[in-house]
Amino acid sequence: MSKKVRVRFAPSPTGGLHLGGVRTVLYNYLFARQHGGDFVLRIEDTDQSRYVAGAEDYIFETLAWCGLEPDESPRKEGAFGPYRQSERKEMYRTYAERLVNEGKAYYAFDTPEELDAMRSLLKSDTNPTPQYDRTVRGQMRNSLTLPADEVKSLLDAGTPHVVRIRMPEGETVSFNDMIRGEVTFDTAIVDDKVLLKGDGMPTYHLAVVVDDHLMQITHAFRGEEWLPSAPVHILLWRWLFGEEAMPQWAHLPLILGPSGKLSKRDGAKYGFPVFAANWSDPKSGELTEGFRERGFIPEAFVNLLALLGWNDGTEQELFTLEELIQRFQMEKVHKGGAKFDFEKAQWFNHEWIKRSTAGRLLPDVKALLLSKGITPNDDAQLAKVIDLVKERCTLLPDFAQQGGFFFAAPSEWDTAAFASKWTPAKQSFFETYGNRISTASDATSFESIFKQSAEEAGIKPGELQLPLRIMLVGGKFGPPVFSIAELIGAEETKARIRKVLAILA
Repeated sequence: MSKKVRVRFAPSPTGGLHLGGVRTVLYNYLFARQHGGDFVLRIEDTDQSRYVAGAEDYIFETLAWCGLEPDESPRKEGAFGPYRQSERKEMYRTYAERLVNEGKAYYAFDTPEELDAMRSLLKSDTNPTPQYDRTVRGQMRNSLTLPADEVKSLLDAGTPHVVRIRMPEGETVSFNDMIRGEVTFDTAIVDDKVLLKGDGMPTYHLAVVVDDHLMQITHAFRGEEWLPSAPVHILLWRWLFGEEAMPQWAHLPLILGPSGKLSKRDGAKYGFPVFAANWSDPKSGELTEGFRERGFIPEAFVNLLALLGWNDGTEQELFTLEELIQRFQMEKVHKGGAKFDFEKAQWFNHEWIKRSTAGRLLPDVKALLLSKGITPNDDAQLAKVIDLVKERCTLLPDFAQQGGFFFAAPSEWDTAAFASKWTPAKQSFFETYGNRISTASDATSFESIFKQSAEEAGIKPGELQLPLRIMLVGGKFGPPVFSIAELIGAEETKARIRKVLAILA
């Protein structure tokens, strides 16, 4: 590649970042890093009616959590700013006017009522949603049908209007997609999209082409839902800047849920997150749970996203970000939709928790325990606990159940699990065991005293281990019971045994 690779992600600040959006970020990021290029974050806020306060902060916070930081953005200005489209408003009209002057676009003065009337009049069984296209434009109020002097008068009077592209008739538009190969469109079936709105703001169609050109974007990767708009963008590129300036395209496959394209509704229905991090809609107050808050760690989240539609042809499933940068190829992204499987997503998280060091997990686990009212005062002790229980944890909240009892004695116990087989002899055994463990300092010594005391009492050790576990942790879970005793210490072990004995007595 002769030119420096420059890619971009251009979200609208209208809500949470969906799985598909973060995957688009990831593929852009991997491609840029692999080729020593730049990853640009551009905020597409041209539709002010849909702007949501806090959404831009959310986008930056989410990408920071994922470890996918942009090289240039509204918060890290480069040489191609500003990076918010609302701050670039004036430059778009120049390009729109040029297209009008060249006969490739036109002014449309139709009122909302006139547009509604057109749609109502032309609606039929074969055309349920009439479009403003080559067959309709001649019947509407625009600069193609009105006399030139009337158009001038309307413009001089500041009459509300939009600028629409004038789609050519009978042309074929083709381009090479890095994933799909050659893609071809018939311009006759594409409507005359609005390029510049009544408030002077550009639509996505004009803004994306102008901004990609001015920001020297070399590769444009986006979801396949934008494929129908591709002929509009390609024509704009040809007319404004020349086809040789156009970036290389790749349209990424959809992420599929149980009922088709993965949606927020799927998440609510099937009980899994679809947003990277919690999104709280300031208008409705509705909270949508994210992967971060569910207890995923970013390494696992990025790993599972990468494999939603791509693999490197091997059986490998666990990739670090560095490995993904080395191995990723856009040409190996699948054309078909990628099915999201929440069980598999949890598997990724479990595997990443297991392979993570205690030091890596400690800040997350400590914050989690504190949020549950459990205070781990000793980081060294917490690190030991993490190493002891991490293989049992699929999501971060599992550390509260699997490790919280090391720092806070249980307040209730599942004594029903052994009550039917409880005997005075077992009561006596635990009283004796509690008195004997003062000198125990490690799992081996706790176990040795346990077995010796059981032999003297004439009780099989297997009958006593479950009651001991429940006395120490409250239920039938946790790592090896003598390892628990070692970490909480002899005095705490004795205190927990005595507490439950008092209840049983």
